[in-house]
Amino acid sequence: MTDLLIRNATIINENEQFVGTVLIDKGKIAEVKEGNCKLISEKSLDATNLILIPGVIDEHVHFREPGLTHKADIWHESRAAAAGGVTSYMEMPNTNPQTVTQQALQDKFNSAAYKSLVNYSFYIGATNDNLDELLKADPKKVCGIKLFIGASTGNMLVDQPESLHGIFSHAHIPLVVHCEDEIIIKNNLEKYRKLYGNAIPIEYHPLIRNEEACYKSTSLAIELAEKYNTRLHVLHLSTGKELELFKKGGNLKTKKITSEVCIHHLWFHDGDYMKYGSRIKWNPAIKTERDRVALFGGLLDNCIDVIATDHAPHTMEEKMQDYIHSPSGGPLIQHSLVAMLEFYKKGEISLEKIVEKMCHAPAEIFHISKRGFIRKGYWADLVLIDLNSAWKVNNSNILSKCGWSPFKDIQFSSKIHTTLVNGAIVYTDKQIIEEKAAMSLEFER
Repeated sequence: MTDLLIRNATIINENEQFVGTVLIDKGKIAEVKEGNCKLISEKSLDATNLILIPGVIDEHVHFREPGLTHKADIWHESRAAAAGGVTSYMEMPNTNPQTVTQQALQDKFNSAAYKSLVNYSFYIGATNDNLDELLKADPKKVCGIKLFIGASTGNMLVDQPESLHGIFSHAHIPLVVHCEDEIIIKNNLEKYRKLYGNAIPIEYHPLIRNEEACYKSTSLAIELAEKYNTRLHVLHLSTGKELELFKKGGNLKTKKITSEVCIHHLWFHDGDYMKYGSRIKWNPAIKTERDRVALFGGLLDNCIDVIATDHAPHTMEEKMQDYIHSPSGGPLIQHSLVAMLEFYKKGEISLEKIVEKMCHAPAEIFHISKRGFIRKGYWADLVLIDLNSAWKVNNSNILSKCGWSPFKDIQFSSKIHTTLVNGAIVYTDKQIIEEKAAMSLEFER
């Protein structure tokens, strides 16, 4: 007898597609069989006409806990993740207090252990003077070191050459970086502030945080990584020009320099600022349609390795302030997978490529233990998808604590049917199920 038998699912995994059966026992995948299976289980789920994929691993989120929980928190955002087919996340350190010490890091793990509905890990943040704390991070438990190289919030900007060289030369776990050049941004901001004061029109955001700022900072990060043979992961690419800095393909388990693109940079372009305003204000900025197309192309030809969200909620009241005071970021984790499925429906990307970039690649790049694939012996983090069930995003079905989404009023043609975390159903039929199944991610390093 097994815990659960998923029958007749169209399985998308490791560049293959077939109708089959998955058996789950004690939270792990006990068997994957093509075709029908006569084995008996305590529970059986008929997945006829549904797609079965590994759970999405979002390696770039901001859940705002501790200190900023009026915007978001682990409880709400992990449930939004489950509703979006995301079974594991890696959360960023720019909270309050910032996660730049081992104690602050452990406090987050402790909190997630009883609040999170899906699996979790946390980055420790780099500053100009906390190298000793970074090097204490447990490689088997901590997903990586987050470095703001060129632009940041608060005091997390690392801008001293000695500090940068120290971090790149000593990093013992993946170094993930936000790359924008602060000097270029400040000069551009001053130019437009002289013209408009604080009320700079939002359409100037990609001119302030422009291609030059991104390219210069990304170039510096790669130069340092190559010098010190650092394991580097560059976050949220936003320009086509940056693609020339990265190599296509390669074994992701051993590839030293990898990159990420976020949903908003694939979906929106600068022509959308007039419609959406500060709701699509992100750093780095959403740029031109030419950049959007180039980024999509970089994803398809394996120049870009991962699709993530940079899920970063703020309240609508905060977002509706003038340009200077409106914070960058927005909630995306609940809608990232269904947004990518819209591109599939348009014939722009295959289901196999979506699974590769959202499930397989994060697991390989970060060396996550026994997740990201539908394989015997792996944890049963799984998502069933109905490709033919239209629904519209509205206030009643948004689960992020902030209560809004840049996708509000957009109709998606696919929906998440069921999400399993470690073999337990945590979301099905539009309902959250409060199973205590989530685990801290483990890394094979």
